[in-house]
Amino acid sequence: MTEASSEHRWREELNVAMSAFLKPYASGTCDGLYDPIHYLLGLGGKRIRPLLALATCEAEGESLAKAMPSALAVELFHNFTLMHDDIMDEAPLRRGRPTVHVKWDENAAILSGDVMYTLALTALAQTHASALPAVLDLFNATAREVCEGQQSDMAFERMEGVGESAYLDMIQNKTSVLLAASASMGALSAGVGKARSQAWYDYGLNVGLAFQIQDVLLDAFGESGQTGKQVGGDILCDKKTLIWLHTASSEHGEVLRQWLGIQPAQGSDQAAEKIRCVRDAMEAAGADVRAKELMRKHVDLAMDALGRLELPEDKQQWFAALAEHVTTRNH
Repeated sequence: MTEASSEHRWREELNVAMSAFLKPYASGTCDGLYDPIHYLLGLGGKRIRPLLALATCEAEGESLAKAMPSALAVELFHNFTLMHDDIMDEAPLRRGRPTVHVKWDENAAILSGDVMYTLALTALAQTHASALPAVLDLFNATAREVCEGQQSDMAFERMEGVGESAYLDMIQNKTSVLLAASASMGALSAGVGKARSQAWYDYGLNVGLAFQIQDVLLDAFGESGQTGKQVGGDILCDKKTLIWLHTASSEHGEVLRQWLGIQPAQGSDQAAEKIRCVRDAMEAAGADVRAKELMRKHVDLAMDALGRLELPEDKQQWFAALAEHVTTRNH
C-alpha cells in the first residue's frame, strides 16, 4: 500500500469517526453553542496531529480504532487552542475564512472553545483501559505546556532582550509538544513501552519545531492565497518571532525599531509599507537563512529519532516524508 493511499485511508476513517462523535452536538443546538465548532472543523486543515496518532499506532501493529480516541482528542484540543489564540492575536482569517470571533463574537468563541476542550476529554475517555492512564497523563501535561507556551508568547511582547533559546522553548511548548504528544499517544494506545513512546515523542517534537519555524517563514514571506492567513500579520503586530529576534540583534535592527509600535490598519498602504520594509531588513540580516538552518537541524533530529525505532522501510516512509515535507510546504 502506498503512502498516499494509507494517508487517504487514515483521513477517511478520521472524518467518519469525527462526524459520529460530533453527531450528538449538532450544529444549531443549544442556541448555536456548537455552530462555531462545526464551522472551524469544517474549514479543513492539514490534520497532521490526528493523522500522526493514527499512523504511529498502525506502525506499531495495532488497528486505527485503538488510537482513534487520541486522534479525536488532539484534533479537538488543537482547534480549541486556535479558536482562543485567534481572539488573543486579533486574527481576521483562519484557513482563508473569517475567524470564529469575527464571524460570531468573542463571547461565542470563548465559550465554544471551552466546550471543544471538554469534548476532547470526552473523546479521550474512550481509550482502552490499559492505555488510558498513560495517555491521559500525557494529554494533561501537554495541555498545561501549551498554555504555558501561549503565556510566554504573550509575555514576550512586553519583554526586552528575548533570546533565541527562550523563543525556541516557547514554541516548543506552544506548538511542538502537541505534535509530540500525538505521536506518543498513538504509540501508547498500541501498548508500546517507555523507550519506544519516547522515541515517537522525540520524532514528533522535532517535526513540530521545524513545522513552527516554517510557519514563521510563511507568515513573513508566503503568499496569502496559499497560506490562508494574512501574510505579514506577525510583522504588523510586532510579534517577536525567530526571524524578528535575529534581525533585531543585527545591524538591521534599527528598521524594526523605527516601525515598532506603529500598527497600521490591515490592507492600508502604510501596512504594506511596514511589511515591505521589515521583510527587507529580515532578509538583509539573514534571518530567513538562519531560520532555515534551524529547521533543517530539527528535521535531522526527527529522522534520528525515527531511526531509533527501527521500523520496516515500508512503515517508515510516511514518517520520513512528513519530516521532509515540513521544510517545503507553502501553507
